Amino acid sequence: MFASRLTYFWFCIVTLIIGILSRQVNIIPHFVGDVLYSCLIYFGFRFLFPNQRIITSSLLTLLFCFSIEFSQLYKATWLVSLRQTLLGQYILGQGFLFTDLICYIMGAILASWIDKAFKTQNSL
Repeated sequence: MFASRLTYFWFCIVTLIIGILSRQVNIIPHFVGDVLYSCLIYFGFRFLFPNQRIITSSLLTLLFCFSIEFSQLYKATWLVSLRQTLLGQYILGQGFLFTDLICYIMGAILASWIDKAFKTQNSL
């Protein structure tokens, strides 16, 4: 059964590694990391709720990613200092960009497509 937590856990690990590497290699466009961030969140939701519908996981992903992005407009001192840490940069980002919202949509679509493709392949 594809909806196993272990499968989604490995999707999370692989996506996380590729996402971090994408930030270290200069030839990879910056937006790829944002797409992968959204994929990671999607697979994280699938790990937590493996029997949830794909559309629900996609919508939760977009809600989470959009919330993080819009929170970057809030400039509280403690939040700004948290964003200056390495982990804070990876999770909370640095500044609001409209293009990041588009990347999050692309990532949610890509991850749900991968999810559906693997479910279809494993049900044959």
